[in-house]
Amino acid sequence: MSKGLPYSMKDVDYDNAKFRPRSFFRVISQTLFTRSVKRECLSCSTGKFLILLLIGGIAYLTLTHTSPTHSASGGLGEGITDKKHKIITDGANKIRTFWRRAPRLPPRLSPDEEGSNNSSTVSLEKQNSLSKWTSRQQNVKNAFIHAWSGYKNYAMGYDELMPLSKRGIDGLGGLGATVVDSLDTAMIMGIDEIVSEAGSWIEKNLAQRVSEKGQVNLFETTIRVLGGLLSAYHLSGGEHGMDSRTIKGPNPVVYLDAAKDLADRLLVAFTSSPTSVPFSDVILRDRSAHPAPDGLSSTSEVSSLQLEFNYLSIISGDPKYGLEAMKVLEHLKTLPKIEGLVPIYISPRSGEFSGENIRLGSRGDSYYEYLLKVWLQQGTNRDGNLKYLHDMYEEAMKGVRNLLVRKSIPKGLVFVGELPYGSKGAFSPKMDHLVCFLPGNLALGATKGITKRKAMEENLLTFEDLENLKLAEDLAKTCFEMYSVTSTGLAPEIAYFRIEGDTEGGLDGGNKSSEYVNDIIIKPADRHNLLRPETVESLLVLYRVTEDPKYREWGWQIFEAFEKYTKIDSGGYSSLDDVTHLPPQRRDKMETFFLGETLKYLYLLFGDSSMIPLDRFVFNTEAHPLPIISLVKTE
Repeated sequence: MSKGLPYSMKDVDYDNAKFRPRSFFRVISQTLFTRSVKRECLSCSTGKFLILLLIGGIAYLTLTHTSPTHSASGGLGEGITDKKHKIITDGANKIRTFWRRAPRLPPRLSPDEEGSNNSSTVSLEKQNSLSKWTSRQQNVKNAFIHAWSGYKNYAMGYDELMPLSKRGIDGLGGLGATVVDSLDTAMIMGIDEIVSEAGSWIEKNLAQRVSEKGQVNLFETTIRVLGGLLSAYHLSGGEHGMDSRTIKGPNPVVYLDAAKDLADRLLVAFTSSPTSVPFSDVILRDRSAHPAPDGLSSTSEVSSLQLEFNYLSIISGDPKYGLEAMKVLEHLKTLPKIEGLVPIYISPRSGEFSGENIRLGSRGDSYYEYLLKVWLQQGTNRDGNLKYLHDMYEEAMKGVRNLLVRKSIPKGLVFVGELPYGSKGAFSPKMDHLVCFLPGNLALGATKGITKRKAMEENLLTFEDLENLKLAEDLAKTCFEMYSVTSTGLAPEIAYFRIEGDTEGGLDGGNKSSEYVNDIIIKPADRHNLLRPETVESLLVLYRVTEDPKYREWGWQIFEAFEKYTKIDSGGYSSLDDVTHLPPQRRDKMETFFLGETLKYLYLLFGDSSMIPLDRFVFNTEAHPLPIISLVKTE
C-alpha cells in the first residue's frame, strides 16, 4: 500500500476558483492597502502624486485594450494598426503577468509514489489474469473428473468407455488402457481420489492382465501403458523422481515392477525380427511376436518406442531395453531418404522402406517427433553419440519446408500436404489433424524448451531455428482455423486446402462467418472428431515458448466447444460423426487419449509454466512426461 500524501486535507479540498486569474485592480489595492508601504507612501504629497500617476497609467492601458478589428480588404494600413495594437496589448499583458500570483497546484504524488501506483495497477491486472486462468484450469480439472466418473461407473478395467451405451470395450489388448493413460494426468492435477483409485487398480489387476492377455500392438501398448507407468513412477517419487509426499496411491515400485514385466514381454518384438525393425504385434502371454497381416510396420510406430525404453533402462539399471530400441533409429539412419523425409511403411523382413508415400500424418508423424525428443532426452549429453538424431531432424524439417509446405487460396493459410507417390508424383493438399503436432515440435526444436525471449537474449537461436519458429506459428494458426471454420468449433479428422489448379471437391466447414471458410475443404468421410490432442499440444508449447496469450485463448475456445458438444450428462465425453452440422451426431466412444493427452495439455496450457517445464521433461507421443536423463542422474 502506498504511503500517505505529504499534504494536508486542506490542500486536497480545492475548487476551480483557485485557478482563475484575480482582478488586476484587486491585486493593486491589496498590495497598496494591506502592507506597510501604504503608510509610508501616503505620509507625503510626493507619494500621493506617484500613486495617482500609477493608477492613471494603469487605467489608460486597460481602457485601450480592446479586441483587434480586421479589415476585409487587408493591406498595409491593417498591418500598421495591428502592430500598434500589439504593442499596447503586450504591455498590458506583461503588467498583468507581473502582478498575478501563480495558482496553487493540486497535490501530486512523488516520482517514487507514482511508480508504486503504476506497479499496483499492473499487479492488479496480473492478479485478475491469473485468477481468470486459474478458474479456467479448474474447469478443465472438472472435465477430467467428469470423464473419469463415466469411465469408473460404467467401464472400470476396460480399455475404453462407450459413454452413450454406458459400457466398456477392450480395443487395445484389455490392459485397462484408460486407467494407466489417465493416472499421471490425475497426479498433475492433484486429484488424490482418482490417483488412489487408478493406482490401486494397477496394483491389484495389471500384472494378471499382462500375463493372461493375448495380442497387443507394440506401439500402442508402449506409448499408452508403458509410458503411463513410467511417468507415474517418476511423478509419484520413484528413484530419482519427484517428491512422493504429495502423491497418493501405491508405492512407486509398483509402477516400476509393472513396467519391467510389460517391457520384458514387448522386447520379443525386437528379438524375433530378422532385422533391427521390430514386428508390430506381440502375444503377451506367450512372449511371442509376429508382423502385421501385410508384413509391414508403420515407420512412425517402430521409431516411437525409444523414449520409453531408454528411460526404463535408466531407472531399472538394465541397458537391454534402450539398446534394443535404439537399434531401430541407428538402422533408419542408414536408409535412403528424400531430403530427410521417409515413406510411411517399412518391412521388418527386409529392413527397407516400402512404397513412396510421404506424409506427416498417420503412420509418419511421430518418426519426426522422436528424432527430436530422443535427442532432447539426453540433456547435457546431446553432443554425444546421438547427435545424428538432431542432424536427421534438421534435414527432415528442411525437406518439409521445401517439399510439403504450401499456402491455400484465397486467404493464404500455411499447411503441410502429402506426397502419396513420392517426390516425383503429384502433391496432395491433404492434412490430417495428426499433423498439428508439428507446430509444437518445431517450436520445441527451436528453443529446446526455454522461452524465445531467453533464447534470443543468450544468442542461442540459429537462422534455421527462427525459420522453424515462424513456420510453427503459421501452422498453429492453420490448425486453430481447422476448428473455427466448422459449425461446432471442433476440427475434422482430415482437411483439404484449396490451392491453385486444384480440382478437389467438397464442402466447407459450415461456419460461414469464418474468414477461411473458402480455404478449407472437408470431405464427408473426414468430418468426424475423435477428441484428439495434437492442436492443444502445440498451443501449450507455443504459449510457453513465445509467451503469447493468444494461444491460451485459442485453447479455451477449443475446450468450450468440447464442453458444449461432446460432454455426456451421465459421465464421459463422446467423439462426433460430423463437426460441420448442428447438432452433431455423436459416436459411442471416448478415446483414452482424451484423458491422457487432450485434457492434460489444456490443464497445463492454463497453468503456470513451471509445472512440468519443457526444458526438464519430454512428453512421449501419448503426453506422458518423462524427465531429461541427465537431470535424472543428479536428482
